[in-house]
Amino acid sequence: MQQTLLLAPAADPAQDYTAQDIQVLEGLEAVRVRPGMYIGSTGLSGLQHLMIEILDNAVDEAMAGHCTRVRLSIDADGLITISDNGRGIPVDIHPATGKSALETVMTTLHAGGKFGGAAYKVTGGLHGVGASVVNGLSEHLRAEVRRDNVLYAQEYARGIPITGLSQTGDPAGEHGTTVRFRPDPEIFDEIEYDFDELTRHFKDIAYLNKGLEISFISHWHYEKRQGDIERTYFFDGGLPNLVRSNNRNRRVLQAIPFYYEKTVDEIAVEVAVQYNDGYAELVHSYANCINTPDGGTHLTGFRSALTRVINDFARKQGLIKEDQSNLIGEDVREGLAAAVSVKLTSPQFEGQTKHKLGNPEVRGIVESVVGEGLSRYLEENPAEARRVVEKCLTSQKAREAAKRARDLVIRKNALDGSSLPGKLADCAERDPSKSELYIVEGESAGGSAKMGRDRHFQAILPLKGKILNVERVLQQPDKILGHEEIRAMVAAIGAGEGDEFDPNKIRYHKVIIMTDADVDGSHIRTLILTFIYRRMRGLIDGGEAKGFLYIAQPPLYRIRAGRQIEYAYSEEQKDALLAQRTGQRNPEIQRYKGLGEMNPEQLWETTMNPDTRRMLKVRIENETDADDVFTTFMGELVAPRKSYIQAHARSVKNLDV
Repeated sequence: MQQTLLLAPAADPAQDYTAQDIQVLEGLEAVRVRPGMYIGSTGLSGLQHLMIEILDNAVDEAMAGHCTRVRLSIDADGLITISDNGRGIPVDIHPATGKSALETVMTTLHAGGKFGGAAYKVTGGLHGVGASVVNGLSEHLRAEVRRDNVLYAQEYARGIPITGLSQTGDPAGEHGTTVRFRPDPEIFDEIEYDFDELTRHFKDIAYLNKGLEISFISHWHYEKRQGDIERTYFFDGGLPNLVRSNNRNRRVLQAIPFYYEKTVDEIAVEVAVQYNDGYAELVHSYANCINTPDGGTHLTGFRSALTRVINDFARKQGLIKEDQSNLIGEDVREGLAAAVSVKLTSPQFEGQTKHKLGNPEVRGIVESVVGEGLSRYLEENPAEARRVVEKCLTSQKAREAAKRARDLVIRKNALDGSSLPGKLADCAERDPSKSELYIVEGESAGGSAKMGRDRHFQAILPLKGKILNVERVLQQPDKILGHEEIRAMVAAIGAGEGDEFDPNKIRYHKVIIMTDADVDGSHIRTLILTFIYRRMRGLIDGGEAKGFLYIAQPPLYRIRAGRQIEYAYSEEQKDALLAQRTGQRNPEIQRYKGLGEMNPEQLWETTMNPDTRRMLKVRIENETDADDVFTTFMGELVAPRKSYIQAHARSVKNLDV
């Protein structure tokens, strides 16, 4: 039995530290004591990571050429099933453990076909703990193996075998592995799954493995998704299909994406690139089919090659003059949609969740391969190459113009004698972690907020009307910084904007957008969010707190019955409150559409009091989807907006016109 030592010091440090103070955890007990060390967290991401660990094993079979189909499902009662048509986990006796290979893999950390190199040359796993960790964190798990016309099965409870290895005939004569498990509620406080996040991952895996079909059905989501619970993914185009998908709502500069693949020193490199006329960088990186959202050495090598090759080509063609400065990485990555994938024998991931690749040798190989392929592509496709370089040069000019505009604003504020806008009602607190800024729609609501706030830690910045839609003028920074209300926001928050934004200089660790609950209020909130996403992104995902931006949730209704007053924040809550008042005669119902309809005391009580208020924290769950939202709804192209409205018109429930 594998043992893990957990050091636990005695309660009284004055006492001797003896062997009795050493706790011995056998088998998978260490996984259950410290699950976060193995799956990142016991929240939603950790729960879904269990599915991904088992899927990774099936994908390893696909990369080895032995699997063409993976089926995943979540039953209505939460039972998860993952089945593949690979070779099936071996079931013969393991010489080191004296147990079947199946039981060894399912109950022993760091046991699997990924270590010796004979079973898999390329795998998604490094630690070999995937299946055993899933087993240890499951209330119940059943593993089935189909090999040689025999169905083998064994069951476990919280990582401990509760049956022996059974054998029955398999009339279908298929081969593969099926794992059914139920996550343990003793480990996971809340059992929930994000359908969209899971299907995005499954789709990526299908893009990365030509010829692999991945199907998913979730009866768990039947009611929430009104029956839309099934997806199947199969792609034979690989990475170029992925970048085309990312650019589906954008004007592209290359009709056909650049694609190149090459193997150097047993490291296979694939890259696809297609520029669009937008401003965001959408680069996906993968190592052995594992998404690496934090990048790593493969992404660093790709970026270095991209900047170097485009500069070399531009100078060779005379597009950058001798007295001009080179393009920097930021210039060449604007409007870039790309995917980088490497496959190698011994990946070195940082952490069990595999978010970053650390192999130092990969950087140079990727940089060499991408440099070779991209140089050839630019030479052979001069029209596309010129469009790409011109796009990068435009980005460089915009960056330099933005710096000049910021410098002008700084000088102007210095001449005025104050860097803070006059309309800002600041707070007394100077510790950013204890300070809040409310960005409020309109002077009327701003006045109520100023009177109703707690002046010690709450600042108020009222905005006049609708701010500029920056999505349409991202290449005109002088227009952006020339807008009075935008300048007021930038000055109040104090961290700069654009590429000079510094989250460490944010003056308030809660920046709260507070707008009316009507169409105009929603539009103003969207315009503010667009500006912050494009020019002050660090306000959402920067700093140790991982986000400082919030959206206030004022009530929709005020319900008065006699002397009793209650507030409802949704239609459902209003109906529930009214149902509780049956017999009480004619309760008075007031529908709030504007913040100005509330007096200062009501605004404080319902929306600004930290003890009673409701707020939404703004997060970026998926960068590609977030960028699509702003590009589709706030960009210049009408067709994507029209298509979206036509596709979703029937699902609209509350239309406020």
